[in-house]
Amino acid sequence: MQLLSIILIGIAANLDNLGISLSYGLRYHRIPLVYNLVISFISMLFAYFSILAGSLISGYIPMTIANMIGGLVLIGLGSWFIWRPANHSNGTSQRITTIHWKESIMLGFLLAINCLSIGFGAGFTGVPPFLASLSIGIFSFISIVIGVKLGHRIGYTWFGQQSDRIAGALLVLIGLYEIFI
Repeated sequence: MQLLSIILIGIAANLDNLGISLSYGLRYHRIPLVYNLVISFISMLFAYFSILAGSLISGYIPMTIANMIGGLVLIGLGSWFIWRPANHSNGTSQRITTIHWKESIMLGFLLAINCLSIGFGAGFTGVPPFLASLSIGIFSFISIVIGVKLGHRIGYTWFGQQSDRIAGALLVLIGLYEIFI
C-alpha cells in the first residue's frame, strides 16, 4: 500500500505543475526536454530533503502519532489548495517561443516550493524519501510535457482551471488514508 501513497504523492505534488505548464502552453511557450529535466530534478531534490526532514523528525514520535501528524499536514495543505484563489492566465500570443535556461531554473525552484510541504508531510507518514522524491520528479516531468501540449491544443479547460483544487483533494485523500489505514 505504500507504493500507492508514493504514486499519489507524486501526482498530487505535480498537479500544480500541470496547471502552470498548461498556462505556458496557452501562451504558446515551449519547454525543451533538457529544461524540463532541470525543473524535474530541482523538484525531486527539494522533495527528497523535505521528506528526509519529515522522516527524521518522525523518528522521535511514535508511528501512530507521526502518521496522524503527517496526515493532518497533508489534509491542511490540501485544504489550502482547495480554498485558495485560483490562478488564471490569459494567453493571447499565437507565436510559439522557447523558455530560456534561467527561466527553467527559476520555474524549477518555484514549483519545488510546492514539494517542500508535501514532502515534509509525506516524510512523517514514513514513505521512503528516495522513492517518493523519484515519483515527484517523474510526475513533474510528465505533467510539464502534458501541460504544455494540452495548452497548445485545447486552451482553457475545466481541469486546467481546477488543477489546484484537484491536487488539494488528492492531498486530503492521501492524508485521510495515512491517518485511518
